[in-house]
Parts: sequence; structure tokens; C-alpha cells
Amino acid sequence: MKESIPKTFRLGGEKDVNRLGFGAMRLTGQPGNYGPYADMEAGKALLRRAVEGGVQFIDSAFAYGPEWADRIIGEALSPFGPDLLVATKGGVGKPKPGQIEVDASPATLLKQIDLALTNLRTERVDLFQLHRVDPNVPIEESVGALDTARKAGKIRLIGLSNVTREQLDRALTVTSIASVQNRYNQAESDDDAMVDYTCEKGIAYLPWGPLGAQPMAPGAALPAREAIAWLLRRSSNIIAIPGTTSPGHLDENLSAWDLV
Repeated sequence: MKESIPKTFRLGGEKDVNRLGFGAMRLTGQPGNYGPYADMEAGKALLRRAVEGGVQFIDSAFAYGPEWADRIIGEALSPFGPDLLVATKGGVGKPKPGQIEVDASPATLLKQIDLALTNLRTERVDLFQLHRVDPNVPIEESVGALDTARKAGKIRLIGLSNVTREQLDRALTVTSIASVQNRYNQAESDDDAMVDYTCEKGIAYLPWGPLGAQPMAPGAALPAREAIAWLLRRSSNIIAIPGTTSPGHLDENLSAWDLV
């Protein structure tokens, strides 16, 4: 008998979501994911199509645009239905294309949470993730700020991105962590141990770069459906978040379950 592969994961122990989600980074200006998406109405239609196709988890970030990915999600989908969970991130800014500034100070994070509430047109962010650890700010202080916002009702769940196991363990001394988002795909599996560790702890693992389609991974790009299906099979806590701007590619990505 074939082992059953779960189609959903209970995020933060609170909410079941389809393990095949959508990453919104590319719904911004190009090059460099800077500025608004060139065709906002087409982008909104794509987001609605994703939700109609069964997507229950959408991943965004303050740095995407910056702010423009959150805005297009809010315009397209707010008010969010009870089955939809929208995640965003903070602690990273993008003053111009190709330039990243890490600032995960409590003041900046709390400001970006308020901006996310406005841009997403919601009263509470479902999942707010620390985008990168600030080398000038202890992770305990950054996560403490997110926990302050959680206690104030501004965010529901807290996640981390681009972290090591040691950083995750330090964050866990402050509050509960619902998700970890690191680079991971079939060709770049250096984070295998983190996938297994988060699974043991009931923490969702959100692999960015799921298709291995960046210059840092030359020749690693795999057919989309196969790459996504591999991730879904790899571990029951993985929520795949492939992004696209094409309705055809969206439909192809969503059909990855057929291969699983």
C-alpha cells in the first residue's frame, strides 16, 4: 500500500492549509522586483485564479516592491476568506533595484507590521516572518518585537526566514515559531537537516527558490511540476510556494499534486 501524503499542514497548530501555495514576489516591477507590477489588473486576476484553484497560502514581503506585492494582494483578495492565509515578511528594505538593506530593529519591524496591515487591507496579518536576521540586532530582540505585535492582535503567527538551526532555537526561547523559510530545492538540499528538524517540531518549512531557477544554481532548474512534486513528497511540513506571472504556468504548478 502506498503511503498517504498529506495535502494540508496545520500551520502554527491552528490552521490547515493546502501544502501547495503561491509566492507573490514576481507580482512587482521588473527588473529587480522593484515598483508596481506592470499590469496590476492582470496580477489581481492571477491571484484570484490561484485561490479559485485551491491555493490557501500566499507568501509576500515588505521588500517585494517594496510594499507593492502586499498592495496587489490586498486589492485583489481583501477581505480574505476563512480558508486563505496570507503571509508577509519584514526586516528588509529595498531602496532601489538590486539593493537590499537589512534592518530588523524593533522600531522598524513594528512600523512595517503597521504598513502590512494597511497594504493588505486587513486587521491582522496571518503570518509575519522575520525576513533576515540583522547582524546588528540580536534575534531575540527582533522576535520579541514580533511577539509584542502578536500580543497586541496585529499578527497571528510568527515565522523566520533565512535562519540557521541555532537562530531558530534562540527564537524559540522567546515565543512559538510557526514557520521557517529558507532556500531549498531538489538540486540545493544543504538545508536537509533543517527540514527534518522543523518537521519534528511541527513547524512549517517554506522553501524559497523551489525550482532552483536562480544564477546561484546554474543548470539546476527542473521542470516545474516535477520540482514541486518532489518538495511535497520530501516532507509533510513543506508548503511549496512557487511564483509565476503566467496563468498557464500557474495551472501547471497547481497540477503538481497529480504527480504526487
